[in-house]
Amino acid sequence: MTTSVGFDLDMTLADTREGIAAVYDELSVRLGVPIDSAVVVTRLGPPLEVELANWLPAEEVAAAADLYREIYPRIGVPVHRAMAGAHDAIEAVRAGGGRVIVVTGKNLRDAIGTVKVLGLAVDEVVGSVFGAAKGSALARFGAAAYVGDHVADIEAARAGGAVSVAVATGPYTAGELREHGADVALANLTEFATWFAGWRKHDELR
Repeated sequence: MTTSVGFDLDMTLADTREGIAAVYDELSVRLGVPIDSAVVVTRLGPPLEVELANWLPAEEVAAAADLYREIYPRIGVPVHRAMAGAHDAIEAVRAGGGRVIVVTGKNLRDAIGTVKVLGLAVDEVVGSVFGAAKGSALARFGAAAYVGDHVADIEAARAGGAVSVAVATGPYTAGELREHGADVALANLTEFATWFAGWRKHDELR
C-alpha cells in the first residue's frame, strides 16, 4: 500500500484567513470598490476569479486578480499560520514511509511561499487547480488519500483515485462533508495522525 497523502492548503494545512482578508482590504482601497473581507474568508476554496466576480464587473476581474497576486506575497503570506495539527499530520505520513504533496487552488508562487513560511515539510506543491482538476496531480504523485476542507476536495480525491479525508475547518461541517461523499470526516487535523495509523494498519491486515 502506498502511504503518500495529498493535502489542500487554505484552511486545511494553513489558516490563511487573516492574510487573505488583509489583501482584499488593500485591494478594496486601491480599486475604490467595497469588498467585505470578513465574508470572503468564510468561503475560501474556489478560484480567486470566482470570488472577485462577486464584487466587480466581469470585465474588471482579470486585472483585479493580477493586482491581488501582486499584493499577496507582501501582505498575505507573512501572517499565515499553520492549522492545528498540520505539522503532526505531515509527520505522521512521513513516519509511515509516505510522501506529502500539497495540491491547491492558490497560485504556485504563493502556495510555495506559504509552505515555506510555515515550515511545512512537504515533497511537492501543485498550484492553480480546483476540484476534480486536482485529480491528475494526485494520481501522478500516487496519493492514497487527499485531505481537504471543501466539498470540491472530495471531487478531487475521487478524480485522483484517492480516499477522501475531509476536515471541518473550512466552510462545511463534518456532517455536510459526509453528505457530500467524504470517506472520512474529521473535526480538524489534530485527529489525522490517529486516523492515519488505524487506516494503514487496517489495510495491512486485509
